[in-house]
Amino acid sequence: MTSPSAATAKPQAPAPATRTAPVALSTPGHDTGLLLLRLVLGLTMAAHGSQKLFGWFGGGGVGGTGKFFTASGYPAGDAMAVLAGLTETLGGLGLAVGLLTPLAGAAVVGTLINAIAVHGTGSFFAPEGIEYELLLTAAAAALALTGPGRYAVDRFLPVLRGHRLAHGALAVTLGVVLAAALLLVRS
Repeated sequence: MTSPSAATAKPQAPAPATRTAPVALSTPGHDTGLLLLRLVLGLTMAAHGSQKLFGWFGGGGVGGTGKFFTASGYPAGDAMAVLAGLTETLGGLGLAVGLLTPLAGAAVVGTLINAIAVHGTGSFFAPEGIEYELLLTAAAAALALTGPGRYAVDRFLPVLRGHRLAHGALAVTLGVVLAAALLLVRS
């Protein structure tokens, strides 16, 4: 026979909870992918802006682009050409180097919303469609919302070092509102 104390099982100490390491949001592959996207989108937009401002890459310069804006119903075509050219050039360069990425992305989003409105939505696919502009708009908004990644100037700015979704969402909202306001002055 066993004694009553031997038959009673001693309570076991609970095993320590195992914690899984948080998944790293920023990996070299992730950051390199964002860098590639920023460079291609940013330099593409900067080239479009330089077409409007300087007539480079077969563009119309301020005069030719201003006539296009006037024909598209915008008041003060030359001023609109300068505004669009500066927005595309500076927003594009900002995206390329990762400087003020939420605002740079929002600038590109706002410009492209106007491009889609002018181009029309009669078709989705090129050459008359909006697929190209829509893809650029979505990429710019995605960069504004996700942040530029590790390989960016924003990493040296205390406010943007740890990108916050709120910064991106606010910036994209600002870009959309300003684009809508600009569309309202178009006749």
